[in-house]
Amino acid sequence: METHDRKEVTDVDDALAAFQDRCHGAGMRVTPQREAVFRALVASDDHPTAEAVYRRVRREMPHISFDTVNRTLNTLCRIGAAFIVPGSDTVRHFDGDLSSHQHFRCVKCKRIIDFHDNAFDNITLPGELAQRFVVLRKTVCVEGLCDRCVAEAGLHGEHTDREEQ
Repeated sequence: METHDRKEVTDVDDALAAFQDRCHGAGMRVTPQREAVFRALVASDDHPTAEAVYRRVRREMPHISFDTVNRTLNTLCRIGAAFIVPGSDTVRHFDGDLSSHQHFRCVKCKRIIDFHDNAFDNITLPGELAQRFVVLRKTVCVEGLCDRCVAEAGLHGEHTDREEQ
């Protein structure tokens, strides 16, 4: 398993070119607002909420509305240029890194960390699911306590995976 930093994996300019192709393929114009929202998303090293993206975009476009940012993020998901990170958090977090990877979500501090493990890429679907549905994306989100929260709670060295006990 390896964790990775989105900035090392995704070159923003290459991602922008792919984004522009997706927009054109969906019959959409590449507006300055869409481009600014996309850039803010793929340049981030976290998995921002719509509110966080809005704050970042407002630095260069002070008159952009939250509604425009939120609708743009939803459009990015619809055309496959981004996706919503799965998990049980009530606030949606967006991801512009389309490379194969999984997520770890801390249930205490809510931090989301990218990681990649080939075993998760090759999950076999149950036969009934494969026969009844067309699967477009397989995602894995593991939840627990991150390294920071473990250190803060003094839990180093304690095994907390209940499934293996």
